[in-house]
Amino acid sequence: MSYTALYRKFRPSEFGDVKGQDHIITTLQNQIKANRIGHAYLFCGTRGTGKTTVAKIFAKAVNCEHPVDGSPCGECEMCRSIAAGTSMNVIEIDAASNNGVDNIREIREEVAYRPTEGRYKVYIIDEVHMLSIGAFNALLKTLEEPPEYVIFILATTEVHKIPITILSRCQHYDFRRISIETITDRMKELMDAEHVDVEDKALRYIAKAADGSMRDALSLLDQCIAFYLGQKLTYDNVLEVLGAVDTDVFSQLLRKVIERDVSGVLDVVEDLVMQGRELSQLAADFTWYLRNLLLVKTSDNIEDVLDVSTENMMQLKEEAQMVEPDMLFRYIRIFSELSGQLKYATQKRVMLEVALIKLCTPAMEPDQDTLLDRIRAVEEKVEKGMAAAANAQERIVYVNADGVPGGEGSGMPGEYGPGGRNSGQRPELPNAIPEDVQEVVKNFRSIADEASGMVRGYLKKARLSLGGDNRLLIVLPDTLAASVVGREDHVQELEGLIEQKIGKKVEVEVRHVEEGRHFEDTFVDIEQKINMEIIVED
Repeated sequence: MSYTALYRKFRPSEFGDVKGQDHIITTLQNQIKANRIGHAYLFCGTRGTGKTTVAKIFAKAVNCEHPVDGSPCGECEMCRSIAAGTSMNVIEIDAASNNGVDNIREIREEVAYRPTEGRYKVYIIDEVHMLSIGAFNALLKTLEEPPEYVIFILATTEVHKIPITILSRCQHYDFRRISIETITDRMKELMDAEHVDVEDKALRYIAKAADGSMRDALSLLDQCIAFYLGQKLTYDNVLEVLGAVDTDVFSQLLRKVIERDVSGVLDVVEDLVMQGRELSQLAADFTWYLRNLLLVKTSDNIEDVLDVSTENMMQLKEEAQMVEPDMLFRYIRIFSELSGQLKYATQKRVMLEVALIKLCTPAMEPDQDTLLDRIRAVEEKVEKGMAAAANAQERIVYVNADGVPGGEGSGMPGEYGPGGRNSGQRPELPNAIPEDVQEVVKNFRSIADEASGMVRGYLKKARLSLGGDNRLLIVLPDTLAASVVGREDHVQELEGLIEQKIGKKVEVEVRHVEEGRHFEDTFVDIEQKINMEIIVED
């Protein structure tokens, strides 16, 4: 006897075998037991969730000679003939290939004749959304007032394409996607019956890849078993057959993206391509990985929700500390768009590489949700060049024999007169700086390093000045930086850090340098006055 695919071999023959659609099964069974059977049903839902299977079981149940609790007995002559496909009472029509007006007219002519055996003639029209407008119109009258012995069951994956006039004449049932747990449990039952040794982790991955479809899950399982016939089916075997990628690779890829290492990212892609991995599956799985990371980043006690191992959960928590939520939102958006594009792309590798380069270089994108990441990328570049720039641009004050600042190379903010760079009016140095402020200035850089995220980055470019008695002015180079650091909660944070450091309360005020002006034009650099190194000219 020829081999029968798993999804056909184990297709449910009674309501009790149908998994994941209890809300529909219970309703239909109650209707049969109470003899309240409708004349038209519409079964909607994604592929492989049991629409046609339930329709056939329902057709058997309404014609069964000895129904058991609203379910067909499976033993009577009617049940056996319907199961074998030889009954004249159950007519299956594929609307994809029989979608014309003439096909529906044939149905209208046939319904005039009573069933030769059993109680009901059941018409199962699959993919009913494929009918033409004329065919739908031809079906309307018959669907609204069919003979008492006729039942229509319409099945579709795209209910939005069905005219409202048809919808209003049917009882509407939505078939849900089947959960990963339900699919996994069903596959375990079938593998025990088939005496096939399979790892639980492998079954869970297949269930996840099936995306809520029991039929897809059994087809994928059939494919994997055939490839490793006679061997134990492991998680790694399943990844190899399906062209999928392990989560360790996603972790490696994400860390390269966070480091903005374009060459490293492209090396990972090269390895995956050489291993023969399916790039569409890679994009879909990486999007799911980013989704899990976002949940870990934004929620507490998420362990019960995420379907990951303890090791992977620890890895996700570690990576959650390395990335901001706005970055994850952008990554997910880009890869969600990519997943849709890859279905029809001829150059999948190029599109994948372009998407990953976008993640690494946010400046490529003009979208508003990229702004924070673009600012963050600039800050990282500034931080890397900060040490070298600080050494190269260190300002040293030369003092002549009379003790007057001046001479070539003088960079003191208050320099003026002969030998200075400018002869206009400058702010004068204060005669005395309050001790509390002096203490803050001496420790300011270490205080700034303890500030939170973006504040810490902006404070690296801050200059210090005096704003009156016991008030410290933090002067930033532009309005954007000043608006961030000058937020009330950030100012309170800085004042708190200062109080912790020196044990005294110092008021902080944040300002910015006006456009077209220099810091020295408006403010006195008290940090330089306190910490400057004095070199006396010979």
